[in-house]
Amino acid sequence: MGAARVVGCSWGLACLLGWATAEAGTGRPVLVKAGQLLDVRTGVMHTKQALLIENERIKEVGPEAQVLAHAPSGVQLIDLGGYTVLPGLIDAHTHLTYRVDVASYEWLGVSVPREALLGARHARATLQAGFTTVRNLGARGYADVALRDAIQAGGVPGPRMQVSGPAIGSTGGHMDSNLLPYAFRYSEEGIADGRDGVIRKVREVVKYGSEVVKVAVTGGFLSVGTSPNVGQYSDDELSALVAEAKRLGKPVAAHAHGTVGIKQAVRAGVDSIEHGTELDDECIQLMKARGTYLVPTVFLWSHFPENARPPEVPQEKAEKAREMAPAAKRNLAKAVKAGVKIALGTDSSVYPHGMNGHEFGALVDLGMSPLGSIQAATVNAAALLRWSDRVGELKPGLYADLVAVPVNPLTNVRVLENIPFVMKGGAVVKDERPGATCLPGATSSFAAPQEDGTLRLHGLTGVSLLPAVGRIGALVRGAVDAGIAAGIWLHHAGNVDGAVGVYGRSCTGQPDRGKACWQG
Repeated sequence: MGAARVVGCSWGLACLLGWATAEAGTGRPVLVKAGQLLDVRTGVMHTKQALLIENERIKEVGPEAQVLAHAPSGVQLIDLGGYTVLPGLIDAHTHLTYRVDVASYEWLGVSVPREALLGARHARATLQAGFTTVRNLGARGYADVALRDAIQAGGVPGPRMQVSGPAIGSTGGHMDSNLLPYAFRYSEEGIADGRDGVIRKVREVVKYGSEVVKVAVTGGFLSVGTSPNVGQYSDDELSALVAEAKRLGKPVAAHAHGTVGIKQAVRAGVDSIEHGTELDDECIQLMKARGTYLVPTVFLWSHFPENARPPEVPQEKAEKAREMAPAAKRNLAKAVKAGVKIALGTDSSVYPHGMNGHEFGALVDLGMSPLGSIQAATVNAAALLRWSDRVGELKPGLYADLVAVPVNPLTNVRVLENIPFVMKGGAVVKDERPGATCLPGATSSFAAPQEDGTLRLHGLTGVSLLPAVGRIGALVRGAVDAGIAAGIWLHHAGNVDGAVGVYGRSCTGQPDRGKACWQG
């Protein structure tokens, strides 16, 4: 059997089967044409640009004619001529292995393996939302480490992940479990007290795969029996924790709501303040002087108080959130106006995963410019993660992570709430552009059949291509009957007679006779 390839678009085989499009590149160079391309660092919008992609990274970016002249023969063309292209987005505060809509006591019965499986689903939703990189801050049992490694190996679709493993906190504090009575004598695995205890815990989380250290320096609104305005560590404990993390080359993210904890954490040398809802003028000046990032997680203050309902969310948590929300928005607006360095983070799990893009509008509502909000999710977030050499911009040497939207986000940033086109590492992982399935040259590779005719999806082999055709047809016909737009085709290169096409309602034209398509 000759070499084969699979191409598809908005509702392809992978989507219909519940898979994301393949994240491993085929090795074939890719040329992306961009109607507009946003330089997120300068804010300059360039027209008629192109990117040449090889081996998951950007090789060249510039005027279309220039890049096209340097493109090798056989390059795969993706035409985004009617779209604005910008770098793949970064969420600097996620919880992919968690769900907030599970009652607190019920969550005690959720195993770590189950959390990792939930994380796989949430990772896919996050990637589909256009967030190709995340910093995951807190997970039981190192479930986020397992998820990160599975994504890197191509086992499951998802964004690039920088992970913390279990967040570190004091006994009875925000990161502890305070629901069970004394008889159970239960503490969460990230709990550490005393100077020696926190040093040991930092070494432990790094040992098991953490790339960033997360510490809770105040209580939180989603924990029982803690106050957002009360500190959880002494100055000596916190300084020792930060010093040990720095010695090991790891950044520190500090969960902090109240002013006491924020000032304490900034003075100890943390890299970022997460939430920062009660910060005052002194906090702002201190953060600016130290260059500390703020990850404000703004949208949750609109969504969570309005949607938190017992029994899934205990009354205590819902009431704390409603009390904190107005002050949080006022204080965070002051930080934006003062020019504190901002990195976009959502605290996803507090509201449904995949809604990450709503954070842009929330930041703009606080007074940030649309460009500023985009910079918070690109160059700023990349700098915070210390990954500016990997992600955050569209320039040679960085990963070919990008998104495309039909409207200029500088004029309407809320277009980033629903992104139709996503690429990670040069491979299309989402394409929901209208009519994309019917346009020659607008298709995108999402899987790579092997020479023996088996289909490779997300690093899995052994799926026979030819026996699957009948099942695929039945599946697509069912989707079409249900009113779901579907369009895929399987094409054996060099063997037109063996080509099979399946079209749904998204394709209004006649089948391409050159591909001997069968219409479903």
